[in-house]
Amino acid sequence: MSRILVTGAAGQLGSELTRALRRRSGAGAVVASDIVSSDRFQGEGPWEQLDIMDRERLEEVVQTWQIRKIYHLAAMLSAKAEEHPKQSWRLNVDGLIHVLDVAAAYQFDEVFWPSSIAVFGPDAPSEGTPQDAALNPESVYGISKVAGEQWCAWYHRKHGVDVRSLRYPGLISYLTPPGGGTTDYAVELYRHAARAEHWTCYLERGTRLPMMYIDDAVRAAIQLMEAPSERLTVRTSYNITAVSFTPEELEQMVRERIPSFRIGYKPDFRQEIARTWPAIIDDRVARDDWGWQHEFGLERMTEEMLSHLGEEGSDTTGPSD
Repeated sequence: MSRILVTGAAGQLGSELTRALRRRSGAGAVVASDIVSSDRFQGEGPWEQLDIMDRERLEEVVQTWQIRKIYHLAAMLSAKAEEHPKQSWRLNVDGLIHVLDVAAAYQFDEVFWPSSIAVFGPDAPSEGTPQDAALNPESVYGISKVAGEQWCAWYHRKHGVDVRSLRYPGLISYLTPPGGGTTDYAVELYRHAARAEHWTCYLERGTRLPMMYIDDAVRAAIQLMEAPSERLTVRTSYNITAVSFTPEELEQMVRERIPSFRIGYKPDFRQEIARTWPAIIDDRVARDDWGWQHEFGLERMTEEMLSHLGEEGSDTTGPSD
């Protein structure tokens, strides 16, 4: 029986994607893995502790479970990458190359790897950023993602690896805590609002960034992986988006439901990262090639987040931070 491997399965996207794939393909068909041990998947299906920098261990997992498809999510996100640039390069780029090497050697069916809007720099159009905009990022994270996109395209050309990728915007979810991304401010805002806590935002109130609810992000990955290969015209990474908003707009949306909620604003180094990113993404190529359509706008996403975080808070005696 051939199986799917998910690396970085304990992370924000990995947690949700793993469960979605198991619902779709069966629990035994999806092997979850991460560098850290996780209780989240105990009893739900196969689990392997895996450091993606250990090429031999990766190959051992592939052989043991007869892996034919991989969703490679293990990475260091933007804010942490800026603090640990060389470590992030090794994980984000060398780790990807390990996966692509193994995929070529074992003739995987498909490989999924997430890129990011961080590939764009200040010279790209801020509004309606097109698929073919210049890629001149100023962040360490963005530099690693541009390199990764080019490695994906090269392995497709030279080795026939059917690698597929999405330039994700900021992802918003309630299941896992923020993992070190610049756009994580939105998740932090929702979490503090649900606990009726004051919070200080590290971005300026008018900073508009593209965002996506986790359900859309998971569905997009699976939909892209299931699209016929001949329909795909992009072998670096597809632009993809759902909704764009500012911290102030999100605060106002939350206050319609929690009138007493207020936040402060004290920008830090993450504002400089966000300053170089697009405000509104043009993802028409993804929509034309494989039928991408988002389902969650700001209002629906806010309802989902506050509802789930409120339920989570009702089971605790106080704030967890």
